[in-house]
Amino acid sequence: MVKKIKVKVFDDLRESLQDALAFEQGRAIDLRVTEIPPRPRKLRPRDIRDIRLSLNASQVLFATFLNVSPNTIRSWEQGTRRPQGADLKLLSIAKKNPQALLRA
Repeated sequence: MVKKIKVKVFDDLRESLQDALAFEQGRAIDLRVTEIPPRPRKLRPRDIRDIRLSLNASQVLFATFLNVSPNTIRSWEQGTRRPQGADLKLLSIAKKNPQALLRA
């Protein structure tokens, strides 16, 4: 004989909504909150060049810092390709703090 488990979906949902409302109203509640940072904005070729120049790095050296090929740096700076994903995130970090690339 199969044992049925009673699930109180409605009660769980109502409790979750009450917790969310309490959180929005600023009341103390035991919730785990994770803030996800916004995606980095796209960089213009000039922005990428400015980041490189702020480090006084050649395209070859800058490529080494970012672990990409020198051809990739050239194409980004010429605007024929755009950085995406992890490269874009790393460039946005370098834009805010260029020395972070040197310390990594």
